[in-house]
Amino acid sequence: MDNHDHGHQPVLLAETITILNIEESRTVVDCTTGRGGHAQAIGARLGPSGNLICIDTDDRNLQYAKERLTSLPCHRRFFHANFSQLQDVLRATEISGVDAILADLGVSTNQITTGDYGLSFSNESHLDMRLDQRSHTTAAHLINRMTESDLADMLFRNADERYSRRIARTIIERRKAKPIESTGELAQIVRSAVKGAPREGIDSATRTFQALRMEVNHELPALSALLSAVATIRQPGMRIAIISFHSGEDRLVKQAMRQWQADGMGNVLTKKPVTPSDAEIYANPRSRSAKLRGFEFAVGTALTTGTPQ
Repeated sequence: MDNHDHGHQPVLLAETITILNIEESRTVVDCTTGRGGHAQAIGARLGPSGNLICIDTDDRNLQYAKERLTSLPCHRRFFHANFSQLQDVLRATEISGVDAILADLGVSTNQITTGDYGLSFSNESHLDMRLDQRSHTTAAHLINRMTESDLADMLFRNADERYSRRIARTIIERRKAKPIESTGELAQIVRSAVKGAPREGIDSATRTFQALRMEVNHELPALSALLSAVATIRQPGMRIAIISFHSGEDRLVKQAMRQWQADGMGNVLTKKPVTPSDAEIYANPRSRSAKLRGFEFAVGTALTTGTPQ
């Protein structure tokens, strides 16, 4: 399992543009603008009468993207918000219809490599992990307050951590002596908990860090809220593309799109998820777990049926 990092190139860019069917004068929402990689490619195709609505939960990255995208020909609006607030954002824009929505659920390179986010054990820093500084709950807060069973459940739910109980037990033991406050400290505790257990070529602490980041930032509940919002605001012909990096996320996306098709709302565009080519994985190893799924909401009532794989 990786840290959802993009490297420096947007993952599955060409495939995403194709699924979203980006053309001039369209209105597109990039729910996860990050540092503007996808937004730049989308905005260039929208032309002077197109609208690009950029949302991100991390204001630092959003400001970077705002600077980066100044030369785009289209209209641009930027919102520091979580994508679960999509309907509120669209109300604020007063734009009536949306043609395409993108959500890339990965974490940006700079969020991993910059120590002040506290997302990585390769940088010794405070256990923060908040992508939105307006949030109050840090990873340190959770690690030092959750019960043993809640910790174990969270590790398993968010990261399929098979040693979740063993890790939770060790964390509880160690925090009795003193609060766990740094990334290095937590990584060392997790490694000691699973010493001798077989791992698949990744650091023993990787899944624990992923699970905590997802919990701090409410990533799975936010995705569920986004999927509900999309179904509510759907327009005839509107397309959505979602790139996930984690089995729990991909499961939510797949189930929602299948349900939309079963309910006659439109058609799944990806019978199987689109995954990166060997060349893309070679150039950007962290893209290896990416899965892209797309859906088109029905233009009329005549729908083709067929169950996606």
